[in-house]
Amino acid sequence: MDQGPGSDGSDHFSPSARAVRALRTGSALLVLGVVVPTALVAGAGDHRPWRSAAAVLLAAVQVAALWWVVRRPRTVLTVTALTGVALWPLLPAVGLTGALLAAQIALSVLSSQSPPRVSRRWLLGLLALTPAAVVGGGAPGAAAYLLAVTLAWTGGQWRRAQHERLVAQTQRAAAEERARIAREVHDVVAHTVSVMVIQASAADDVFERDPERARQALRAIDDAGRSALSELRLLLRAEPPHEGDDGRRPARGLTDLEELASNARASGVAVDLSVGERTHAPTAAVDLAGYRIVQEALTNTLRHARATRVGIRVRYDASTVRLTVTDDGRPPAGVLRSPGAGRGLPGMRERAELLGGTFEAGPRPEGGFEVRAELPIGCGP
Repeated sequence: MDQGPGSDGSDHFSPSARAVRALRTGSALLVLGVVVPTALVAGAGDHRPWRSAAAVLLAAVQVAALWWVVRRPRTVLTVTALTGVALWPLLPAVGLTGALLAAQIALSVLSSQSPPRVSRRWLLGLLALTPAAVVGGGAPGAAAYLLAVTLAWTGGQWRRAQHERLVAQTQRAAAEERARIAREVHDVVAHTVSVMVIQASAADDVFERDPERARQALRAIDDAGRSALSELRLLLRAEPPHEGDDGRRPARGLTDLEELASNARASGVAVDLSVGERTHAPTAAVDLAGYRIVQEALTNTLRHARATRVGIRVRYDASTVRLTVTDDGRPPAGVLRSPGAGRGLPGMRERAELLGGTFEAGPRPEGGFEVRAELPIGCGP
């Protein structure tokens, strides 16, 4: 039963309909199970049977009030506390703890739904009746009452803490998923747009004197756009998984690096791709992360490096996949290609470190730029 904040101002989560039904039924059986047998036993030897009847009637009022305990815990707590105080003189054998059992249930619900500063006031209100418990049941009765009321409030606080922890975990998972999607979209779009811009510029340069090369560039733009759309559909789940796909396998992996290299070659950059033999297959998360790191490194090269040659090297061993991307380019004036510059390099570093790997990037002594990443093969889902 998703109801949002309580209508009497309590700041609570919304339990399921099954949990509400269980709470109502259990509370009703508990209250009636304490009051009714005691009333029957007391009425058997009492020449005033109306007292037992009145006690059962008050217990029925408490049970009826508990029906709304989730929606209106403060109102229910007030009603059950007042009826409990009236019930106790009619049925002294049940004790103040038993007479206020419904109020303790309402206090526990209120404690789970309201901020501690609110529920503590109601706790103190019930504890204020402790002197009456001393008069009716002595020190043992007062101790039992204090313990019962305090446990009721503490149980609600524990339930509230559990809910807040679950909410925090859910929000953290949602934030991580949004960040993951943002990284994926950035990688797909940045790489594809870079290729398309370079191809469009090349088509414009040769449009008049070499129409065939211009058409090849336009076809490359078309292929890059279609590939990006396909990846985005898979990423955003805009279409159902293909047959045999459980929805968890990434759209891309290290086996797809040749396609990246071909796109870069179509942009006029010579790409030397060297992939070693897979001694152990990486997990899906590592496979995707490795692909995205290489893709982002190529994107940076195409956009910023003015490079003519790029080397991509992938090597596997029993526990690690090592990625190296180098180029012979130079950054344009005013652009610093350092590990902390731009959005792509921090994203690559984050991908590697989230999987327990390492990442380094920087200028090479002999000129150009190098990106290095090591990813543990067995890490990830």
